[in-house]
Formats: sequence, structure tokens, C-alpha cells
Amino acid sequence: MESLSAENCLARLAGAIAEPARARMLCCLMDGHARTATELAAVAEVAASTASAHLSRLREQRLVDAMAQGKHRYFRLAGPEVAAALEGLLVVAGAPRGEFRPSTPNRLRAARTCYDHMAGAAGVAMHDSLHAQGWLRAGSDGNDYLLSAEGELALESLGVDIAQARGARRRFACACLDWSERRPHLGGALGAACLQLALRRGWVRQVLDSRELAVTPRAEREIPELFGLG
Repeated sequence: MESLSAENCLARLAGAIAEPARARMLCCLMDGHARTATELAAVAEVAASTASAHLSRLREQRLVDAMAQGKHRYFRLAGPEVAAALEGLLVVAGAPRGEFRPSTPNRLRAARTCYDHMAGAAGVAMHDSLHAQGWLRAGSDGNDYLLSAEGELALESLGVDIAQARGARRRFACACLDWSERRPHLGGALGAACLQLALRRGWVRQVLDSRELAVTPRAEREIPELFGLG
């Protein structure tokens, strides 16, 4: 019975994502920003009343959350695990047979947000650099990562609050399959902390109302190897 229940839940969840307007809304929210129903209606190219019905369906399946601020009601993805699932589905949906040739726009392929962590070529390069330096290593399940003592000291010296990341109510560090690169970037609380560090230090800046991240000349000067710029 538990198996049947899980299968039924999966079917309902897939049905909620499958409608094109709802899929566009979800992809829009993958930049980690909350948006109003009016904004999401424009993204989905539907009427306001239709958008409201779509958002109700997404809330029922716990894919989005709603929050009130003043006179407005904002919607956002229900959490990083939803963003990770959507990113994985984008890989499956866009994966061609034969040699992989990314069709992602160059500006998004270079660097972008995946909910609250860094994706794209820069995100993958950061992930690979942390492993190459021995700061991260695969855990027993192959998907969660462990931070070495050396890595903890190094990241703390850069300004990452490791204790806060460990105390977050989510996975600490994990692989998140990248939509455009088809390789992992760093997800979890540590991935989010690394993105916030990069924003604070001016290594990347977020393009207005977009998932796009611009890697700055400062990053090229200070840490080229971390973003694959060296």
C-alpha cells in the first residue's frame, strides 16, 4: 500500500508540473526570487484567473509557497529540494541523444542561480575545484558531500559561516546535476553559503530580474581557479 501511495503521489506531482503554463511559472521561480501572481501570469502567458488556479494546484502539491507582504501576495518555490528536482527534470527533458551540445543561452550557461546556489559553468568549476583541492569529498551515498578539516578552515578564512550552514534544516552539501553542463554543481546549505560569499565579495553579481550571474573582473584577479577562469 505504501508503494501504491508513493506512486500515486508521484503521478499527481508530475501532473502538476506537466502543464506548460505551470512549468513556465516553476522555471521562472528557479532564480530564488518571489513573484506576484500577476507577474507569473505574464510569464505563463495566461489570464490572472487562470494563473490563480495554476498556483493553487502548485501549492496543493507543495511545489510553491505563498507569503503576504502588505497588499501583495508573493509566490516562491517551496524549497531547494524543489529547485533540485526541477533542474534534474530539465536535464532529462533537454538531453539529446548522441554528443551533448548545450542549447542554453551563453549568458545563462556561464553562470546562473539554481534557487539559492550557483549553477552553470562557473558553478560546476567551483564544485570541481573544491574537490580537486581535497576540501570536499563524496559521502557514503555518493550524492552528499563531506567537508574536510582543511576545507573547513579554508572556506572559513574566505568568509563562509560553516557552523551556520551545518545548522540549517537542509542537506549540508550535495551534488545538484547541472541543467546546461550535465555535470554536478554544489547544492545544499554549503552551496547557498558559497553563493552568498561570492555576492558579498563582489566575485559575481546578479543580473536584475534574471537567473543570470555575471562573474566580475575581481573574481578573475582574486580566485580565478575557483570559477574555472585560470
